[in-house]
Amino acid sequence: MNENRHSVIIIVIIIVGVILLSKLFMIQVVDDSFLRRAERNAVQRIVDYPYRGLISDRNEELLVYNNPVFDLMVIPQEFNIEDTAKFCDIFQIEKEKLIERYTAAKKYSWVKPSPLIKQISTTDFAKIQDYLIDYAGLFVMTRSVRAYPDSIAGSALGYIAEIIPRQLERDTINYYIQGDYIGHSGLESYYEKTLRGKKGAKYKMVNVRGVDKGSFKNGALDTASVEGMNLQTTIDLQLQKYGEKLMKGKRGSVVAIEPKTGEILSMVSAPVYDPNLLAGAAYSKNYNVLLSDTTKPLFIRPIQAKYPPGSIFKVVQSLIGLQWGVLTPKTTYACNKALVACHNHPSPVNLFGAIRNSCNPYYYQAFRQMINQEVSSNTYKDTQIGLDKWHEAVEKFGLGNKLGVDLPYENSGSVPSSSLYDRIYGKARWKYSTIYSLSIGQGEMEVTPIQMANLAAIFANKGYYYTPHLIKAINGDPDNIPEEYTTKHDVGVAAHHFDMVQDAMAEALYGTAMRAIIKDIAIAGKTGTAQNPQGEDHSVFIAFAPKEDPKIAIAVYVENAGWGGRAAASTASLMIEKYLRGHIERPALEEYVLVGDFAD
Repeated sequence: MNENRHSVIIIVIIIVGVILLSKLFMIQVVDDSFLRRAERNAVQRIVDYPYRGLISDRNEELLVYNNPVFDLMVIPQEFNIEDTAKFCDIFQIEKEKLIERYTAAKKYSWVKPSPLIKQISTTDFAKIQDYLIDYAGLFVMTRSVRAYPDSIAGSALGYIAEIIPRQLERDTINYYIQGDYIGHSGLESYYEKTLRGKKGAKYKMVNVRGVDKGSFKNGALDTASVEGMNLQTTIDLQLQKYGEKLMKGKRGSVVAIEPKTGEILSMVSAPVYDPNLLAGAAYSKNYNVLLSDTTKPLFIRPIQAKYPPGSIFKVVQSLIGLQWGVLTPKTTYACNKALVACHNHPSPVNLFGAIRNSCNPYYYQAFRQMINQEVSSNTYKDTQIGLDKWHEAVEKFGLGNKLGVDLPYENSGSVPSSSLYDRIYGKARWKYSTIYSLSIGQGEMEVTPIQMANLAAIFANKGYYYTPHLIKAINGDPDNIPEEYTTKHDVGVAAHHFDMVQDAMAEALYGTAMRAIIKDIAIAGKTGTAQNPQGEDHSVFIAFAPKEDPKIAIAVYVENAGWGGRAAASTASLMIEKYLRGHIERPALEEYVLVGDFAD
């Protein structure tokens, strides 16, 4: 009996032993899931974020650099707090915020890290780093935020912020994860792939309390991050600072271009804001303040605002008329105010006089000759044919379409064609008397300030332009810039037609823009007063200088400032002087612009 019992016990032990050995064999040889699970529990993958590329001006003066910050990450499965009040006191976080972020982290993933406290400064990190060992499931991830030493050019440079769901959905290569930072506007957005670099990863062993126990597999799986490439912009730091100073307290735009290259020397969107406001932990708060500001500082006026071109467009009309042979320098019309209103000046005038005196009736009559060339005996059909031919010619000047500047959210403006009037009035139900306001740059025409600055460059170059751009070199190599910014665009008007037009623009300063005249610097320019049905008209001025060898082309819009010869012309003239001389020799004019009382 005892022997049988002993045999049974032995058999049971053998069976249990076989089962245990089989299970151990499965775990260690056949199925490594337990090993992998153990490794996951003991190994943390830390993303090694690269430094974004630096951004400098055309003279290699630094515009944007990186400041190191720290994100406190939490793994919900491992995280536990015994004294919540003590934790909140140490890490300077409100209890409600702690609960909110911990709940969001659990919702995202129970085992993957999520940010608990973002963008901790170096100073604040020094205060908490010794306490991290007391809390399992916490670790620090080093990041960087942008900093702007001169606090300028926010609209052009843009800002970075946490990626939003819509951007994550568009990320087809899965480079980004929730919580990553990405360029949201300006150059930061347009050149995101160039600036962002390449993320790396480090794997480390930790114990159950989250204490670092060294590299996993001696770092065999680690990959190093690669820094982003540096951008050298076309912006002139000193000119940009001066432009923002002149536009303080105003609304409008200043865009200055180097005519021979299309390089943007300055791009001011007023009111300006300090780009440092959108860097660091206070981003959300400051962004909401800027967004709710009724003056719209986040609205990038140089590329997004649309205005009627006004009298400046008369120069384009003149050039197209000359190229078509409809106008000659001797073409003369009377200043017939019964056709359209005009200011007092000598009459009749030839084309030179029309540009110099900005004669509205002259362009009413000249435009009619350009549109109604009696191609058809039906006046409605003849107007439609003429307008579409004119529309095609105007588009060659970079109007009616996006220029292609290296910034997101550019507006195209508008140059009407027959299809627009067909929709408004019906086919064959409109004629020249319906569209005559286009003759003087009013009506359904809309342009952006950067398009107007590009027009000034076209006039300076006598018929060609390069797409305005902000990139000068990538990682120090000017050959790295996109090909579209080194491609020459011809506007389809012979160069010799620009000679008389340039002379008339230079002479025009003595008629409508006396404040723009600079001693010993020949400027060619044109004033404009863009009509504004919501209030005071906008002051507009474009120019280039020196006239014989242009180094700068500029467009200035000052909203609700009235006549173009005052606010806009004065501002443009000072910008030209600052760029060409490096200093200002007309302090009274500078004071006039800074004070901003343009009533006289």
